[in-house]
This record gives sequence, structure tokens and C-alpha cells, in this order.
Amino acid sequence: MTTTALPAAAPDRDALSQPLPRALARLLSLDDFEAAARRRLPRPIFGYVAGAAEDNQSLQDNRRAFSEYAFTPRVLVDVSRRTQQTELFGRRYASPFGIAPMGISALSAYRGDVVLARAALQQNIPAILSGTSLIPLEDVIREAPGTWFQAYLPGDPAKIDALVTRARRAGYETLVLTVDIPVSANRENNVRTGFSTPLKPSLRMAWDGLTRPRWLAGTFLRTLMAQGMPHFENSFATRGAPIVSASVLRDFTARDHLNWEHVARIRRQWPGTLIIKGILHPQDAAMARQQGADGVIVSNHGGRQLDGAISPLRALPGVVAAAGGMTVMMDSGVRRGGDVLKALALGARFVFVGRPFNYAAAVAGQAGVAHAIGLLRAEVDRNMAMLGINSVSEMDASLLWREGPARD
Repeated sequence: MTTTALPAAAPDRDALSQPLPRALARLLSLDDFEAAARRRLPRPIFGYVAGAAEDNQSLQDNRRAFSEYAFTPRVLVDVSRRTQQTELFGRRYASPFGIAPMGISALSAYRGDVVLARAALQQNIPAILSGTSLIPLEDVIREAPGTWFQAYLPGDPAKIDALVTRARRAGYETLVLTVDIPVSANRENNVRTGFSTPLKPSLRMAWDGLTRPRWLAGTFLRTLMAQGMPHFENSFATRGAPIVSASVLRDFTARDHLNWEHVARIRRQWPGTLIIKGILHPQDAAMARQQGADGVIVSNHGGRQLDGAISPLRALPGVVAAAGGMTVMMDSGVRRGGDVLKALALGARFVFVGRPFNYAAAVAGQAGVAHAIGLLRAEVDRNMAMLGINSVSEMDASLLWREGPARD
């Protein structure tokens, strides 16, 4: 299903015309935000965002996959009319990338989910609110209409029905069902950096907070004073447990029961756009299409679930071939404008970026996220010019060369 087509909204020009703070002017790429966030965030919080599962094989291969492709640009093409505007599910966005869902973002930045969603709205790209966020989904959509909602659902029809109804009543038009987390992953890095769910106060955690005074005052204490102890707000139809409660673990159970029959049930109830996130196998893309999904996001959860899972970029051509014209998007490992264009060349209609925007919010709030979006947008624009294309729809496999023997 698609929404009514909307005219393209340009990014907020007043915001873009503001002088860039000196601290942000030194950040020249998305990777620069990671180093800055490491200095600002307590070790457990940074470790939670940065880390992945087990030996980080999938995390590392997500980046390595992009390096195996090189561009074969065309020259002497008039590229003065180039645009990266992209239509997706009836809406025209300013760029072919958006902000991926990220849990507990409000621990990285004050009101982090709102910060990310408002920056995306300002820059006319989509943002996806995580089901493991700490701000009620109603508050986020009120601040940033057009935000998508991502749900982690158990195989429990009553709980599915209630959360789907809640999201619909709140005004969400796009529901993203994440399906690659039947059980919690083995994230050893969380243990090593002192992060746990629930959070367990300790002398080490207190010291980590005290040695990061800007985070302690500007994010944690400000949150406690203004909103109280953070809760998991969007796992179910009702408010979840506080992040320091042992009952938090109950919010992550019974997902191993979720199956395609539940997807069919959601499709019958959800009148808007339905997207399945976490697809890597072509047969699952075909199943998603058969169940009436409007699109899929090829993703290995940023390397945070099954370590050793294929990188989304490698899986992309096979998924596109099986999708039968259904919209295919991807995330995981995207860090440069060139990465965006490589994914588009292999059949993705759109890509999503996670960790760098989280770091940007931690470093400088909404202004930091806007700057990160601007950097990535500028890279896409420059690369389009040098590739000899005027529209992202012109980006195809003929403009790529792959190192080594061809593989599906």
C-alpha cells in the first residue's frame, strides 16, 4: 500500500544558512562523529552503540563489502541538472537515505529519538523510531510527522493487535516489522564495557558518568529531572519497565514464536505501508511479497545479531531478483555517499544509516544530526557529478566494477 503522493519538501533553508559551530566544522565525515562521540559518552553507552555480536565478523564485513566495488564513471556528461530526490511509497524525499531505528537513543543524547526525528523532518528524509526507544511513540510523531515506526513483536496475537492499533491511532503511516531478533544476541562487548539490560548501577558506571560531565549533566541528569527514570515506552501497547528494572527482560521474550502467519495478521490490520526489516535470504523476500508487504529492508542488524551473517550489500542482488518489483531497501555499513550509490546500483531503492546519526546526536543534538545529513548529502551529490549521472535512478551496475570472481 502507498500513501498519497506529496510534493517534494526542500530542506529547511533557514537552518542550512546558519553558521556552523566551530566544533562541528571540524567534523568532515560520518566517521569523525564516532571519534567525537567516544570522547563524550560514558564507556558503557558508547560500547552499546558501537558494538556488535561475538567476534564482529558481520560488523567488519559490512564495510569490507563496499570496498570490493569500484566505480566506472562516465565523463563529458552535462550534470548541471542533477538531483538526488527520490520518491518512496508516494512521498518525495530530498535524498535516497534515511535514519535507521536505534534503541535507547535517549541515553546517548537528551530526547535522542525526538532529536533524530526532527532533524530528519527538517532535512526531508525519513527517520524510523525504534520499538526499544525510551520516548513514547506518540510524542515523537507529534514532534515529527511522517516518522516511521519500527516494532519488535512477540508471537502473541493480542499483543500484536494492541501495539499495531496504538501506532495507527498515533498517526503513523509506515510500520517496519523487524524479524531478525527471535532471541537476544550474544553481545559480549556489552559485558566488557559494563552495559547491561537492565542497567545495573555500579561504581564503575558512576565513575564513567562523572568523567563525562557534559553527558552526565546534559543528558542523564537532565532526563531524570525533566522526565524521570527512562522506561521502555514502545515495546507493547502499554508502558514498559524502567531501564533499571529486572522485569525489562520480559519485554524481549516470546519473539521466537513470531512467524509468517503473524505477518499476514498484521497486514490485514495495518492500512498503511508495511515493511519487513531483517531480510537476507531471497526466499524470505518472496515470502514477504506474498504476504502483502510493501517493501523489505535488507539488513543484518548492523552486525548486532547473527555473527557471520552475510553482509546486506552482498545479499542485495539476490533479494532484488526475488522481490518481484517490491521496493527493496538496505542498511548496515553505509558510511559514505559512495556507499549509498553502490547500494542503489545493486538494486536498492533507498538506504538507511544508523550509528553515525546516533553519534551525531550525542555530540551536538539536532544540529549535529543535520550536519551529518548534510555531509552525506554533499558526498552523494559530488559522486553523482563525477559518475556522470543527473538522477539517482541512473545509478546501475554498469557503473560498477567488482573485484574478484563474480558471485551472486
